[in-house]
Amino acid sequence: MVLNAQGILAAVTIAIYIPFLFLSFKVVSKYGILRSHAWILLLAFCIIRVLGGSLLVAAENITPVNIGLYIGGFALEASGLSPLLLCTLGLLHSVFQTPAGQSRYNRLFIFLHLLGMTAVALTIMGISSSGSSSSANTMRRAGAILFVVLYIIVIGICLFLWNQIRFVMKYRKQLLKAISIALPFLAVRTLYSVLSTFSSSTFTISTTSSPQPNTSDLAKFNILTGEWQIFLVMDMLMEYAVVIIYTIAGLMLPLDQDYKSADFNEDEYPLSRPT
Repeated sequence: MVLNAQGILAAVTIAIYIPFLFLSFKVVSKYGILRSHAWILLLAFCIIRVLGGSLLVAAENITPVNIGLYIGGFALEASGLSPLLLCTLGLLHSVFQTPAGQSRYNRLFIFLHLLGMTAVALTIMGISSSGSSSSANTMRRAGAILFVVLYIIVIGICLFLWNQIRFVMKYRKQLLKAISIALPFLAVRTLYSVLSTFSSSTFTISTTSSPQPNTSDLAKFNILTGEWQIFLVMDMLMEYAVVIIYTIAGLMLPLDQDYKSADFNEDEYPLSRPT
């Protein structure tokens, strides 16, 4: 089995995310399904990475070339940013929870999750079209822009919470610190998504040994034909850092201990009062 650079990176992706499949499942089990919305998204991200990597490795080893495997693998690769951003939003939402387990700003976070789902839908549809049509290109670029908007909103929510940190419950303060540490890595990953999307007006997978060269100024960021070193650093390593941070936080922080105790006084937590 001979793999090119993309195939080798896909194989590495499978290897590094299989352990996190089990670890993220352990985090979901720790908090229970009803209180694990954000952690379920982390688990979904790990599944997407393993599945996407498997499709790309399979595509490298099947002859004649199966374009569908490449499209599926790259669609999962490009859309993986969505569950990572939505996981971050879910974790931020949990910071607003009361010690009784009630949430605030539910409508806002539902809207933001719908925004993230719209972004991933546009990205997948744009890649699945797999051609040079202007509509496919528009969908991919619209999806990338929505990812940027979502990230900016995440930053805004995080800054708001830090401004109100004295009202945040004990272990959720630690969770907020973990999210803040992850944000720079998430920023680089979001930037790569934009640069990759705008690096070409097409998303065509070539079956020839001499594909048409990409003459764009952003060509080196292209997910198909760009430099694998940039993909490794700006995509894979950034995602892996975020997953490590969130997984450690989920396993180590006793967030359940923030829930209502016998001496709880709601006046101490004005941020957490349900609207």
